[in-house]
Amino acid sequence: MRAAMGKRSHRPITVPGFRFSGIHAGIKGEGALDLGLIEVRGPRGAPGRVAATFTRSLAAAAPVLVSRPVAASGRVRALVVNSGNANACTGRRGLRDARAMVRLTARALGVDAREVLVASTGVIGAPLPMAAIQRGLPHGAQALTETGLPAFAEAIRTTDRSAKMAVRRVRVDGTEVTIAGAAKGAGMIGPDMALATDAPGHATMLAFICTDAGVALPLLRRLTREAVDRTFNAITVDGDTSTNDAVFVMSSGQARHRTLTRRADLAPVEAAVHAVMLELAQAIVADGEGAAHVFQVEVRGAGSDAEARRLARRIAASPLVKTMVYGEDPNWGRVVAAAASAGVPVDPERLSVAIGGVTIYRRGRWQGAAVEAKARARMHRPCVSLRIDVHRGGGACTLWASDLTETYVRINAGYRS
Repeated sequence: MRAAMGKRSHRPITVPGFRFSGIHAGIKGEGALDLGLIEVRGPRGAPGRVAATFTRSLAAAAPVLVSRPVAASGRVRALVVNSGNANACTGRRGLRDARAMVRLTARALGVDAREVLVASTGVIGAPLPMAAIQRGLPHGAQALTETGLPAFAEAIRTTDRSAKMAVRRVRVDGTEVTIAGAAKGAGMIGPDMALATDAPGHATMLAFICTDAGVALPLLRRLTREAVDRTFNAITVDGDTSTNDAVFVMSSGQARHRTLTRRADLAPVEAAVHAVMLELAQAIVADGEGAAHVFQVEVRGAGSDAEARRLARRIAASPLVKTMVYGEDPNWGRVVAAAASAGVPVDPERLSVAIGGVTIYRRGRWQGAAVEAKARARMHRPCVSLRIDVHRGGGACTLWASDLTETYVRINAGYRS
């Protein structure tokens, strides 16, 4: 199968087989968009395919519990999402409300409720304003358009400073295929998600990826799991895993190529899905609540990839490392201390730490004031790299994180007010 890798495009974002809308239903004030819809139409009236990952939090929100079995079926015709209210920790009423959102959406679109997904984001613990949602859903259905992704992306925002979208276009067997997505997230970002078909176990992280590529469901699930692990599961703002985190990957199958059933044939679509997810994931980190810097944590030479991930997560989530990055101070001792407390084998005498590409601590020895000054100058950049080499094995992991500022504290100290 011949294929060419796509590039970013400035054309209006449309995905054959998909329509989108975002409206103001009255969940949030001042006319803000707060209710989004996606409609999926497969070939000859068939439903689309879906693979999804959800938070592994034991306090998973009602929409997560309602959407898991739908995603496990692999069939989707619509998705509804609200912002301003998480519908989390709301008990039986929350489950009734999430199911009511599904039924109201199915009725407005004339589809089977068993093929409708639901998601929510916002304040935890408050019941959904169902009267506003019931009034708004018919308007959301009427507003659906092929070019409605920007309105949808706006409707899912909470503390985000801007809407987040990404698109790639590739060719498969000479046919153009589109992969587009929207995401939201700025706080309560420390995703830990698993597929809906896996054993149940991340302001929330939500992402919605849409493609017209025809991908067999087992391949779509594998693609989703692997891409999420390398992107959304590899970011952190504050290390807090949300009750509502979810990533939905939906395929209409409208592209005029044969259904992709082999991993070898999936390469261009797989690369484009990863590129879209990575762009959205990095946008979430860059938009982290109060963030002044983004930093990349690259761990190499760990005993295994799993050990490398534990090390990278511990370093990226450390408040002392985060404030070090914010203060533009190459305090390598904080990095060593975080690595040594990650619960995996680390020998400080073999450890190396580079900040901004400058190796400031090499195999257990500080490299001196002149080297430290060079690293400090590199930290003035908006994106800072931290590289840790354990010199123990072949395990590796890369994560992206935001720093920790006074603004983050102010935002979250007064979030509900």
